Amino acid sequence: MRGILITVRSASTRLNNKCYKPIKGRPTIEYVIEQAKKSKLGEVVVLCTTELPEDDLLCEIATRNGIEYHRGSVSDKLERWNGACHEYGIDFFVTADGDDLFCDPEMMDLAFTQYGADGSIDFIKSDDVVCGSFTYGIKHAALKKVCEIKDTDDTEMMWVYFTETGLFKIHDLQDIPDHILRKDIRMTLDYQEDFDFFKNVIDFFDDTSYTMREILAYLDSNPSVKDINYFLETQWKQNQVNKTQLKLKEETNG
Repeated sequence: MRGILITVRSASTRLNNKCYKPIKGRPTIEYVIEQAKKSKLGEVVVLCTTELPEDDLLCEIATRNGIEYHRGSVSDKLERWNGACHEYGIDFFVTADGDDLFCDPEMMDLAFTQYGADGSIDFIKSDDVVCGSFTYGIKHAALKKVCEIKDTDDTEMMWVYFTETGLFKIHDLQDIPDHILRKDIRMTLDYQEDFDFFKNVIDFFDDTSYTMREILAYLDSNPSVKDINYFLETQWKQNQVNKTQLKLKEETNG
């Protein structure tokens, strides 16, 4: 089973309840769901959230939008993903952060295709694409191994458990369309300026049938829109570096 796991919770240190902030009368998380549902190869879309009461509404939103949901750990998103894979029989999945309103279904399907061609792949990444367009592809068997060896429940910056342990086959996404190979645009929701950016773009389009090519074409024709939030990129990346940690159980370290 090929899955798309949307990771989201209402709590946020920088922009609280950002998943509920409305654009055109819809909470931002619904735009992530719309993108995930455009995938042609994903067989199940699961919203992965916490067991906290304040996240009840996220489960209602998932049901209303015709997707599944799974509830689990507040801080450990790897355990949430693991639980979702067990519940829905998922063998391989791509992740979509609740912050990434323009996550690209074309990139998701590219990851599904390349995993399908080489089932020995454990972890798929792409470092050269537009920020917020693609996160990761992960084999459930590899995820289960990481859950066994990690020694922390704080797994927000989880990629190091796959890329830095030497235990897994890492694959850099291939055959990426040229239009998405750029680093001058920021498409993730972490600050008020990010929200302003997304609102500007979404307000331009009549509906959510837009493609990444169309979004980028609009931004290239309106460079001032790119400037609304791109200045935050360096700060955001440094925050990620500061929070990245690799904590393994003693037996893993030998």
